[in-house]
Amino acid sequence: KLDPQGRLLGQAEFETPGMLALHPTEDLLFVGRSMTAVNPPRRIGVIRRSDMHLEEVDILFPRPHAMAVAPDGTVYTASLATNQIAAVDPATERVELLDVAGPPHALMQFAITPDGRTLVVSGELSHQVLVLDITSPLQPRVVASIDVGPQPFDPIITPDGRWVYLGNKAANTVTVIDLEKREVAAVIRGEGLAQPHGAAVSPDGRHVYISNNNLTAPAGSHPGHGGAPVKSAGPGTVVVIDTTTREITHVIRVGRNASGIAVGRLR
Repeated sequence: KLDPQGRLLGQAEFETPGMLALHPTEDLLFVGRSMTAVNPPRRIGVIRRSDMHLEEVDILFPRPHAMAVAPDGTVYTASLATNQIAAVDPATERVELLDVAGPPHALMQFAITPDGRTLVVSGELSHQVLVLDITSPLQPRVVASIDVGPQPFDPIITPDGRWVYLGNKAANTVTVIDLEKREVAAVIRGEGLAQPHGAAVSPDGRHVYISNNNLTAPAGSHPGHGGAPVKSAGPGTVVVIDTTTREITHVIRVGRNASGIAVGRLR
């Protein structure tokens, strides 16, 4: 735990931590396992943020990675190794499992609509985004699967609940999904997109931010240009997309291997 000046305030020891999600009203942080972890414990972490006290909840499936918390406090996690999603009531530690049909998905990460009624999850191996109805929070059900191209990564949903944005890491593109029609609305290409990883959206919904690893840069002087892969990597980038025009407006060079990204509100 860090303060705004980057000073360490506390820490908790947790084997191979991965995705994080904050409870919307309680003093809790939920932690999954890293996607690079080979055989981590089949548990997620629950950290009391005020003092960084850690407990773990058994999830029963291997490699729980994806992590999200709905507005009502229900926690969702998913397996990178099996087609399974868990819904968790943090107050009682009740866990309900959902078996997901289809080819091996490697369920990567969730996003939840602001009204808490719909959850989406990306499938890194199946090249699909699954749409789930979570109006019964502990009984999620898949209502649609959408083909989105190679290696979809972390999705984000705009504040109006209508649009999903996510990077396709193996294609150097960003896919835009219309949740109302449950179909791909656009595919964005352009400078700066080089192994897109994380996604964030501004509070007003006007801009989406995509982080880019750029660990295997395409040929040429700028990440995101076409060509055969080369060994040398360039700086990571953050690409800014105007959600009205769906055009890239800025490319910000940052440190190597830019991955996770989030947007906060200034006090």
